Parts: sequence; structure tokens; C-alpha cells
Amino acid sequence: MKRLTALLLGLVLLLSGCTTVETPYVPTGNALGEEPIQPPTLEKPDMTLSLAYYPERSLNPYTCTDATNRVMLSLVYQGLFTVDRNYQASPMLCQGYQVSRDMRTYVFYVRTDATYSDGTTVTEADVIASLQAAKGSPVYGGRFRHVMSVKQLEGGGIEVALDTPYENLPVLLDIPIVKVSQVEAEKPLGTGPYLLEDTISGQWLRRRTNWWCTSSDLIANVDFIPLTAVDSATKVRDAFESQSVSLVCVDPGSPTYADFRCDYELWDCESGQLLYLAANPQRQVFSNPAIRTALARSIDREALIDTYYRGFGQAAVLPASPYSIHYDHKLAAKYTYDPDALTKAVEAAGLVGEDVLILLNSDDGVRLSVGREIVKIMEKAGLVVNTLELNQEEFLVHVEWYEYDLYLGQTKLTPNMDLSEFFGKDGVLNFNHIEDPALYALSLEALANAGNYYTLHKAVVEDGRLCPILFRDYAIYTQRGLFTQVSAPRDNLFQYTIGVSMDEILLK
Repeated sequence: MKRLTALLLGLVLLLSGCTTVETPYVPTGNALGEEPIQPPTLEKPDMTLSLAYYPERSLNPYTCTDATNRVMLSLVYQGLFTVDRNYQASPMLCQGYQVSRDMRTYVFYVRTDATYSDGTTVTEADVIASLQAAKGSPVYGGRFRHVMSVKQLEGGGIEVALDTPYENLPVLLDIPIVKVSQVEAEKPLGTGPYLLEDTISGQWLRRRTNWWCTSSDLIANVDFIPLTAVDSATKVRDAFESQSVSLVCVDPGSPTYADFRCDYELWDCESGQLLYLAANPQRQVFSNPAIRTALARSIDREALIDTYYRGFGQAAVLPASPYSIHYDHKLAAKYTYDPDALTKAVEAAGLVGEDVLILLNSDDGVRLSVGREIVKIMEKAGLVVNTLELNQEEFLVHVEWYEYDLYLGQTKLTPNMDLSEFFGKDGVLNFNHIEDPALYALSLEALANAGNYYTLHKAVVEDGRLCPILFRDYAIYTQRGLFTQVSAPRDNLFQYTIGVSMDEILLK
């Protein structure tokens, strides 16, 4: 039962798409301890950056899973690195780093000029404490799969030891850094361009006059960003339509999503959430690889995105984000949509009339609707489909005990698109018992050398036990004319750089 409990906990965090206390630090006034000041009157609310936030939901960067609140956090915190929309890393709080020849050990050095909003300097102890907090986080925990230890070296530097070679560890290290004493605080201080303050009339983000760095591509360039408290998706929408808020980030795939009915400009931002099918190869029908791969080709991914996610998603034939450099679009084109592929495969295998059982999570209404569309595909192909629509708890139990032919799952892949959690024997995503030494080895080879992702993805698609469907996007609504361009990566809508390249800080 210990294994079951651990696996169920992992599945709650990873398939649901989401999820010690020190006195919280609540900033008042400015960094010098002055009295709170009155926010300025906004004469043009439609052209001034203003945000919504949920005060009852977490504002701690390690526990906050809400897309609306994380917009604000992207202006308050910084990591060792920042990662753009195409999953390319740039230096932020990292002054320099070294990599061992076997790529199993990294040493990072913290900038000596980086400061928090109260003027204190970032320390190596802060970085280590922040990474340790992130390891237990529903947002960042999956990134530590291959991290054996994080420690401070006597001569200076932070050593990260890995159990496998990593070509690009920095892409995982855009994790917010806070003070060692505030990792559990409700609103810890950050090193970013803005700080969160209580004021006479509410809360706002105030531009730091003592910001330790500069940026030429930070699109938030105002002195004050008013914050409007909300308590529901409808209130977020209403605040935007009344122009008390000029930018919101919402999840069109959420059951609580509220349609916007006003004039706006619309952008997208990847959530990192992968929707996928997992097949049980020990059941009669899906023991046949030809059936598994034919089902994958029979799914109209674009139609699912348009119908159920309001167009906010990226069709993914390969198990990686289409935004990522690891997604080979030429390879994906070889597995084009064919509505008759499953029908032909079922008939060729003599499986017409055979029973299959699919598990669907009834607590996620949108995913449930997608699952029902997949049921229609299988029924059209001549299979007799039995559907179990279960609440989260029951769904997890059936998945753990292998009681299905298929289940429709969802997880947040790490920025380096690591698949070892699926194929490793003890991987937290190995709920459909698809551990496979060959696929696991290919997963590790891909981490060591990006050139191996092609081979890994080809093998996964042709194996068919893991069938990627789509990556979900968030919707970013802005008042017209607020920005000329928004190109946001996951979890960092206001992503920016500080004019330093990775080559400049790589120490030979």
C-alpha cells in the first residue's frame, strides 16, 4: 500500500494538471520602510497595465498553480536563468557556470550584484533553499527527476549532481529564487523589476527604483500596476470588460472558463499541459502495435482543439511541445491524420466486435468531452467500447490497478520534454506499466544530446503505448493597443532578458 499511496499522490499532482510555516513577509510602503502611499489616479485605464489576482489563492511562487496569479509573479521573481517561448535559456541571476566532461555535474555561480527589493544581496544559500522548496512543489517538482544533490561548495559555487548526463540543465532552472528565510512565506521578496505592496486603497505592483539590472525587452514599463481582487473566472472577465483590468491570463480548457464579450486583443501562452492516451498492451486489442498507432492517426487533433479548447492548443503527434526545438515537424508530418486508419487496422486484425474499456476523469469536463470523441472513433471502427467515467479518486485507483484498455491522461511535461518518467520502472508517470528499457535508454540519450530526440520520438510514436494528442494553451486577453506583441513562454508571461548570452557565462 505504500507504493500505491506514493503513486496516487504523484498522479494527483501530475495527471490533474495542477498541484513548516514561517510568519509571512507582507511588504508595506517602499523598500526603505516608508509609509504606504496612495496609488495614482489612472486617467486611461484601458491603456494602462493593470492585472487581476485571487487574494485567497497562493502568491508563493512554489505553491501557486493559478494562471491568473502567476502573471503577477513573473514580474516579481527571477531564476538563475530565464526561458523563452521556444525553450531557449538565457542568464538571469547566474553569473557563470561550469559543466563536467560527463555532463553529470554542473556548478553555478550567483551574480554578486543581484539584489532583492529590500536591497539585500542574493546568496548561494538562497538559491539552494529555493531549489529545495521547488523540489517539493506541484509546479516545479517534476524537474528534479535526475537531480541527486544540490550543495554549496567550500570555495564558492552551487553544485548540482545528476544521475545521468544532461546537455541543457539551465532550461529547467528558471525557478524563482527567494530568501532562504522566506521560501514558505505567503509573499516572499523577489529580485524582479516589480515588488508587491499593500497601499491605502489596495495592492499594486510598484516598479523598483533600485532594480539591480536593466532590460531592453521588458514589455511592462510602467511605474505602478494596480491589482484588482477577484474570486471567480466570471469576476476576472467582468473586471476586464469594465476596463478596471487591462490584461488577464485564463484557461479556456477550464470548466469554469467565462467567455469574453467585449473588444480585445488575444494572444496565447503555452501551459505545458500534455493531453495523451495511454494504452494497456496486455489487453487483447491494444496488445497489437498496429491498432495502437492506427488509433493515434485517427484522432483529429485540430478539431478537438477548436471544439473543446476554443482554439487554444497545439496539436502534438510527437511527445514534445511543438514550440520546442525538439519537435521535428518533418517527422510529425509522416504520421498524418487518417480518419479511416483505425477502421482498416481493426478489420485487418480481425478484431471487429471486440470489447475495450476506456477510463475517463469525470471531474474534468473538457477532458471528458474529448474522451467521448475518442470513444466515437473506436466505435466507428467496429470496436465495442465500454466507458468508465470516474471521479478523480476512483480514476486514479483504476489506473494504478491497471483496470483499463485505455485512459485519457494529462500531465505537465518538464521544459526539456523529459519522457523518462513514463518509461522508467519507478517513473511517476508510469501508471500504465509501460516501463521499457529501450525507450528509457532513448529518453536518457535525448537528455544527453538533443540530436537523439528524433530517434526517441520516432520510437515512441511507432510503439503507440503513449499517444500524444495536444498541448494546452492559456489565453491572454489585453485591452486593444496595450501591447504591439506578446510572445509569452509558459509560467512567465512578461519574460525578458538582461542582454547576456549563455556563451558569455559558460566557464571553460
